Amino acid sequence: MNIAILRETKSPRDRRVPFTPLQCRQMMDRYSELSICIQPDENRCFSDHEYLKQGVSVQENIDHCSLLIGVKEVKPEYLIEGKAYMFFSHTAKKQRHNLELLRTLINRNIQLIDYEYLTDNNGIRIVAFGRWAGFVGAYNALRAYGKRYNRFELKPAWQCKDKAELMEHLSELRVEDQKIVLTGGGRVAGGAMEILDNAGFKKVSPENFLAVEEGNIYTQLDPIHYVKHRKNDPFDLKHFFSNPQEYENSFLPFAHAADIFIACHFWDPRSPVLMTRSDMLQPGFRLRIIADVSCDIDGPIPSTIRASTIQDPFYGYNAITGLESKAFDLLNITVMSVDNLPGELPRDASGDFGEKLASDVIPSILGISDPSVIKRATIAEKGKLTPYFSYLQDFLDGV
Repeated sequence: MNIAILRETKSPRDRRVPFTPLQCRQMMDRYSELSICIQPDENRCFSDHEYLKQGVSVQENIDHCSLLIGVKEVKPEYLIEGKAYMFFSHTAKKQRHNLELLRTLINRNIQLIDYEYLTDNNGIRIVAFGRWAGFVGAYNALRAYGKRYNRFELKPAWQCKDKAELMEHLSELRVEDQKIVLTGGGRVAGGAMEILDNAGFKKVSPENFLAVEEGNIYTQLDPIHYVKHRKNDPFDLKHFFSNPQEYENSFLPFAHAADIFIACHFWDPRSPVLMTRSDMLQPGFRLRIIADVSCDIDGPIPSTIRASTIQDPFYGYNAITGLESKAFDLLNITVMSVDNLPGELPRDASGDFGEKLASDVIPSILGISDPSVIKRATIAEKGKLTPYFSYLQDFLDGV
């Protein structure tokens, strides 16, 4: 098995890697049949030299490799026919901006393994950058607050050497009477809460959050708090996951009580939206900063009209016009919708990600452990969609 670590091609280029240099060395020592090379790239958070020091070859031509792995989407023009690829493709939710990518993968007989769908037998995701997305997303929400109201200036996470330096800056933070609502209960939400806890916010129950008028507090919402059954049937989480189209949103009381919203939940396109533009124009609508860590464009939050960038993370949203405005205009909503947040702390994030990928996925690829892990995550193979992802056929056909 020859594996190549790809040069990232999506713009802006991500600095994260699927494996650190040391992890590559450890895997090659563990599996004698495995070799790993990397394409040269000056943009990575780990230098080519760091890989060379660990015995990983650096080479432009990767035609001899059977599995090509990256982090973000590979530009269609760089896809090599007949190969197997593993990266975050962002195609399985019918994202229109990646339709060309999916069609190219099919047309070139490429096997696509998507990280997002690598799961164990209980359906739990194996690898994710989620913790770091939530971590940096919440930090950026506090940055937005400081800039919007001229209270303080936090150093951008991407300019920090690592997590340790970021936490030093966070300890100097002074926030006054801000109520934060956070959706989600997984790794992403956990990372966000880590920041809020260290920033001095007190976590309260959703019920208490709605009752308390002010103070530096936050609450974390699970689906039972932000959706309800259309027929007012008792909430059942398993039923919601299987039949999200039967539910409607119940999030608005929190939008009327909070100043900042940090969206960390997974959104199924069949699920109800959290709010509409009309909702945002109601007199009681209080949210002024929305940090959409999930970044579902044209999804559950109207203000997420585009992905922002690490270097320019904030923009404004005018709910009256539905258009973008100045980032910190006090008449509008400040939005943070960076879609590659873990890239702001790439060395820390890559280390966590690669550790799980090496221990729980590579053995399946090598045929040492359960091959169904790979099968469940394979979106396309041999010129067609796999049975798990056959629901994408109408999207692929342009229906």
